[in-house]
Amino acid sequence: MNNTYLLVRAVRGPILLIALGSLMALHRFQDISFTKTWPVLLILLGLMKLFERMALSSGTGPADGPFMGSSGQM
Repeated sequence: MNNTYLLVRAVRGPILLIALGSLMALHRFQDISFTKTWPVLLILLGLMKLFERMALSSGTGPADGPFMGSSGQM
């Protein structure tokens, strides 16, 4: 399996939690409303999925496991 793919999958959750915490802190301590900044989480999630797919296409991904034949069927 591609190490870049595994890295992107491993850091996706922590990055989203850090972003959520940052947005909530801005809401609490600044004059920035969370209701106007939550789309940042959707954009970040979309970027992480894009990086995941790019990592999959650049190497061997989970679809090329040991039980897959050359035709992609089990």
